[in-house]
Amino acid sequence: MKLHELSPAFGSTKEAKRIGRGHGSGNGKTAGKGHKGQKARAGHGQQPGFEGGQMPLQRRVPKRGFNNIFAKEYAIINVSALEVFDDGAAVDTTALVEKGIVKSADLPVKVLGNGKLTKKLAVTAAAFSASASEKIQNAGGTVEVK
Repeated sequence: MKLHELSPAFGSTKEAKRIGRGHGSGNGKTAGKGHKGQKARAGHGQQPGFEGGQMPLQRRVPKRGFNNIFAKEYAIINVSALEVFDDGAAVDTTALVEKGIVKSADLPVKVLGNGKLTKKLAVTAAAFSASASEKIQNAGGTVEVK
């Protein structure tokens, strides 16, 4: 077999439909678009979700809940995630990013109290829950809010 002998498998390719090329083609005159109407016009189409003037679904469905635009956003970790550090280590945002516990240093870190901590760590973060600070101090570590 040579390079010039290669061809696609039978039936895998189709000729392009040549529309607007006369009556004999079967797609002449209106070019498969029918007579008049919105879909026959150039540049036709509606935005997604348009229901012909009927009130769209996203506007018919009742709104729920509340989104506080002033809420402080934190990167949240649990006390159990701090077990990866060595005993006596200083834990801050950069150390958490290096270990892959926090994705980036853009958000302030908040430590929550889920899990157990057995190591003595000096933890520096933007916020701590009451149970998290208690667990860190009970393990012999220190808590610093920055």
